[in-house]
Amino acid sequence: HEREHDREISELAAKHSEEMEKLRAELKEEQRLRLDELRQQMEAAHRAEHEQAQLQSQTLHSLELEALRLTLNNMHTSQLELTQSNLRKEKETALMELREMLNDKRAQEVAILQSRHQLEWEKIKEQCLKEKEDL
Repeated sequence: HEREHDREISELAAKHSEEMEKLRAELKEEQRLRLDELRQQMEAAHRAEHEQAQLQSQTLHSLELEALRLTLNNMHTSQLELTQSNLRKEKETALMELREMLNDKRAQEVAILQSRHQLEWEKIKEQCLKEKEDL
């Protein structure tokens, strides 16, 4: 029974590892997509700024466009960091829930094993008493 319990725990741990790898892969893919999107937006913003800078001869206007680009970059960076933080929290919550579930299952199995052990012990004790009486 202990081997079966250990096998179940190993299976759950393997499943957990697979799920974690899947979550990591999903996070990396989402980060990559967001970075690509950010790059595209930054490139588009840069092209627009460059065209406007060529059309505008005033230095003040060019500085305002640069400030807008930096603000946009900061906003996108903040958004990406927030998304990463949220995904990290979700992953930690999922890990805690899985850990609690495994601990509960182990506690249940231990209780069952102890109960079975107690019943077997009682049965052996009764057999011994019966054999003593028979002797």
